Amino acid sequence: MLLAEVGLLDIFVVLLYLFVTAYLGWLGYQGTKTTTDYLVAGRKVHPFVMSLSYGATFISTSAIVGFGGTAGNFGMSLLWLTFCNIFVGIFVAFVFLGGPTRRIGHRLDAHTFPELLGRRYQSRFIQVFAGLVIVLFMPLYGAAVLIGGTEFITRSFEIDYNVALLLFAVLVAAYVFYGGLKGVMYTDALQGSIMFIGMVVLLVYTYVRIGGVTPGHQTLTDLADLAPPALTALGHQGWTQMPLFGFGDNRYNLWWIVISTLVLGVGIGVLSQPQLAVRFMTVRSRRELNRAVGIGGVFILCMTGIAFTTGALSNAYYAQHGTLFKGRIVKTIHSDKGHVVLQLMSQDASGQWLDVIKETAKGGKTSSLTAPPPADSSGQWLPIPKTTNEVGTVREGNVVPAVLDPEKPYAESAGPNRIAQGRSISIVNAKGISDQIIPSFIKDAMPAWFGLVFLLTMLAAAMSTLSSQFHTLGTAAGRDLFQSLFGASRAQGPDRTIYIVRVAILFGLVLAVAFGYYAHKYQVMVSVIARATAIFFGLCASTFLPAYVGGLFFRRITRTAALTSMIVGFTATALWLLLVKVPECTILGLVSASVLASSPNWPVVDPILIALPLSALTVIVVSLFTRPPDTAHLQRCFPGSTERSI
Repeated sequence: MLLAEVGLLDIFVVLLYLFVTAYLGWLGYQGTKTTTDYLVAGRKVHPFVMSLSYGATFISTSAIVGFGGTAGNFGMSLLWLTFCNIFVGIFVAFVFLGGPTRRIGHRLDAHTFPELLGRRYQSRFIQVFAGLVIVLFMPLYGAAVLIGGTEFITRSFEIDYNVALLLFAVLVAAYVFYGGLKGVMYTDALQGSIMFIGMVVLLVYTYVRIGGVTPGHQTLTDLADLAPPALTALGHQGWTQMPLFGFGDNRYNLWWIVISTLVLGVGIGVLSQPQLAVRFMTVRSRRELNRAVGIGGVFILCMTGIAFTTGALSNAYYAQHGTLFKGRIVKTIHSDKGHVVLQLMSQDASGQWLDVIKETAKGGKTSSLTAPPPADSSGQWLPIPKTTNEVGTVREGNVVPAVLDPEKPYAESAGPNRIAQGRSISIVNAKGISDQIIPSFIKDAMPAWFGLVFLLTMLAAAMSTLSSQFHTLGTAAGRDLFQSLFGASRAQGPDRTIYIVRVAILFGLVLAVAFGYYAHKYQVMVSVIARATAIFFGLCASTFLPAYVGGLFFRRITRTAALTSMIVGFTATALWLLLVKVPECTILGLVSASVLASSPNWPVVDPILIALPLSALTVIVVSLFTRPPDTAHLQRCFPGSTERSI
């Protein structure tokens, strides 16, 4: 239990962190006098604060725990997502989209992302539709991050999950509810700094534990032949190589999962995240945006690059220092390297060696599985009944790929067989669930004091993202839905607007907590953090991105084209998730199997590859066949060069 190990000083550090967070939220509250202050931080945010807030909002437990754990399964191929995050999420977003977003947002006096779209296209319906998408889907995404932060608190302090969930939600609500975007961005900057320090320390300690940079990576490369059969069947070629590329065979599935869902789905989807785009409207000029590029790029590199590298390298750590397992060698994979498959065994009271067994549903005992835990077509490890005799941390099966202990490769004799001992890779130690790889690695490989540092890092990552999510949800409900539907007479003055937004934040938070409670109680979600992130990012890209980019750069994009594009993108994404994409379509329950189950690779292709091109094509074609926008309005959105210094 971390609370007993780290002592009073460490508890004091946690309380100090919470106090400083609350104080920064209070500063935001003191500086919030108008609606503009609450919604866009008065448009006077320092570029350092804005860049850290952008990065801390972007990077959450999703990247560090969810995708870091996924890298533990799939390998360093996820570093392409880091490249995409920096090039697309920082460089393209700040250099190409940030300036136009800030200028048009200022000229049209837009305070939210849906309001920016609605005023650009002179359409209340577009604003309401965009706000409705945010209000409906942001609580699920927020709940995913909330669950991740709560799980860390629960495991670190061993308190009840529901108590931790409630306390964490109340803490997040406190500074979002009162501080507005100023309070959110102040705390984001603090949390971003903590995240940066925590991840750098994690990388240094990881390399120390695996013997250095070159030996550690060589060890990881040499483990390629120990990849579980379920992953190699999908195209896994090792943790330092890209998956097998091609189309038309299930052995190419992993490549399409990594590239389409993880790299493109998240990497492109960041451009149209409402909680990120609104940051561009908080600075005074383009100069501040340019100054923020370098800070944001370095921050994202350290956050995602370290998380993905550490996740993959955890396999090398467990192969070198993990729990020693004993069992009968059932297969020699590479004799020179000592790579084998062990049938796990344990000794009974008389000293006799027996295979690990498991209970049946009727309470009897039977031989355990003779293969690793089964995986679905996306490579997600599935749970099976727990064994009655637990060996080390393995509970999900009795056959593991392992590296024999070089000092004592054969421990005991068992008749004609030899009982060997070896160390397994982290996929098995983490019970096959990717979200548990990083927490398990931190607990097993890092010193006790780092558990506190990483706990603060996870709290910062989760809280910075959650605060922005709920602030965006509240402003969408209050300003984009309520005011747009019922008019200014029902929401007179800034105070009324802020009250409505705060009520919406509270309502959204309650929904997120309820979903977090339900998901934990009934265990309805597996890898919820990473999966929800990919879905939400892809949905935003397909729904908003063509209309958003078109509205910033092209005068000819029409109101009808923008609205039609948004509807097509949203509908195409929803249908693909409901009918085609696995495992989403079966989890949602509309179909028992993908309608394209007989067509290799298509069931694992992310909806963004289908919906985004359809949405982009729609906005172009419909614009060509509809009446051009009003000239006077276009002049307001795109004035002459004399006004570009705004």
